[in-house]
Amino acid sequence: MKKSWTYLKQDEEEVKRISEKFNVSTLVARVIINKKFKSDEDIVKYLHPDLDNIYDPYLMQDMDIAVNRIIKAMNNNEKVVVYGDYDVDGITSITIIKKFLKDLNFDVDTYLPNRLDEGYGLNIQAINKLLEKNIDLIVTVDCGISAIEEVEYAHEKGIEVLVTDHHECAEKLPNAIAIVNPKRPQSKYPFTQLAGVGVAFKLIQAISIKLNLPKEAYLKYIDIVCIGTIADIVPLIDENRVIAKNGLDVLKDTSNLGMKALIEKCGFKKIDSTMISFGLSPRINACGRISDPQLALDLFLTEEVNVAKDLAIKLEQANVERQNIERKIFEEAKEYIDENKINNEPIIILGNDKWHHGVIGIVASKLVDLYSKPCILVCFEGEEGKASGRSLPHFDLFNAISNVSDVVEKFGGHEMAVGLTIKKENFDKFKNKLIAYTKEKMDKEYVNEIIIDAVVKSSDIKIELVKELKVLEPFGEKNTMPLFVYKNLKIDAIRTLFEDRHLKLSLKDNQNIYEAIGFNLGHLKKCFLCGDKVDIVHTIEINEFNGDKKIQFNIKDIMKPI
Repeated sequence: MKKSWTYLKQDEEEVKRISEKFNVSTLVARVIINKKFKSDEDIVKYLHPDLDNIYDPYLMQDMDIAVNRIIKAMNNNEKVVVYGDYDVDGITSITIIKKFLKDLNFDVDTYLPNRLDEGYGLNIQAINKLLEKNIDLIVTVDCGISAIEEVEYAHEKGIEVLVTDHHECAEKLPNAIAIVNPKRPQSKYPFTQLAGVGVAFKLIQAISIKLNLPKEAYLKYIDIVCIGTIADIVPLIDENRVIAKNGLDVLKDTSNLGMKALIEKCGFKKIDSTMISFGLSPRINACGRISDPQLALDLFLTEEVNVAKDLAIKLEQANVERQNIERKIFEEAKEYIDENKINNEPIIILGNDKWHHGVIGIVASKLVDLYSKPCILVCFEGEEGKASGRSLPHFDLFNAISNVSDVVEKFGGHEMAVGLTIKKENFDKFKNKLIAYTKEKMDKEYVNEIIIDAVVKSSDIKIELVKELKVLEPFGEKNTMPLFVYKNLKIDAIRTLFEDRHLKLSLKDNQNIYEAIGFNLGHLKKCFLCGDKVDIVHTIEINEFNGDKKIQFNIKDIMKPI
């Protein structure tokens, strides 16, 4: 896949103005300018995301109906279940609603479907189980927007359904008593990109307002909301940035016993978005992928230290098992793609009846990173296939699936990630139609564009710079770590690590030698020799070992100077 380096240009006078007005270096000023804020007020909100800037929850359609229905259930002591997805977003959503209502002396049940037995979202099997418990009201979190038949079935059986979700809305919506989703057509809510836990957070905020509770009643859960928001890879801008930034501050001294135990188990030295994405999130998700998601929910809800520690160990064990399964599927998929030249197609679509459905989404993400193409993996179980797809920023995968929905049984998701079910007999039709659609629509089919924030030189590379870049955190979707180019570096040493997966370099510029790591770039070793001059695209990090702090480049791409 050809990669194109795009250098963003800035007006030097504007760089100087931003640097002086906001007291930041010229390099950080360039990064800020690249974000194309409309006003200095927007820059202030970005640099100082204040909880006072979160929006009125009652701007969401049906929020008043949802709040009144839950308060009615509280007053009448009805039996309510909070029904969520089995990933981090769903589990954190259930957690904050259950804990919030428990603070109000209203105890609700919870339900997490089993990924392997029931699949994603509201399902008939689950509703029948809830009927046996005489449930009066189902409140969905992080799911429900596509459950048209299931909601109708629940209503026919005498259970009301209140939907809170953040996924894309189809033309037809379920016949729920209320649908709280910022993506609803004609929505007046100012921000549409909340995670499922973000929508759940707005619900408890709205209940707090209705009951004249102090802000602390809902803000006390901002650390849990932050975890679900970052883990779900929603854009970390606007209201999500406020949630993530403030949530991380609270997370450093969290009162949640389960979260404390899991953070300790992860072993990360720094509590930031990276720790959530690569430490907490995989461990929480592992239960839902290969065992029982209830373990993760119990971890969030427990109020006993010993139970928290035991559950954290179980999540760690599940994650190790998940890693082993994932690694095997990745190697099998990669071998098949390379041998059959599948990477020549605009989208990678593979099916296998031996793959584990719980981890194919992770593998799809890794294949997208490796081949720079959208990817859908299907796990066949009998005559039905369950699939997970991941995409690139310039290709709307949800819309693509919508255009071939006649050969799909069920699907949901958003631009960058989808889940779907398909009959095995329709797999070839699905693949051919989606490849044809992708060829027609993907305008950047053979180019992976890398956006460069600035060119750096030796005088820029200081530990103080890395510390200053922290003002831009937390990093994530739509607020990625700044990418820099360093030109004409000489390779002083080159090798690979971990079975040739990663590239390790020592790079020299005059008398300065820098350590660099290129994750999943081990295959490029054959392209370079010691003594070669190279240009690199990279982020700048601090590598700390035995108390010694050194600058390290995290390489995203490398080439010989043109």
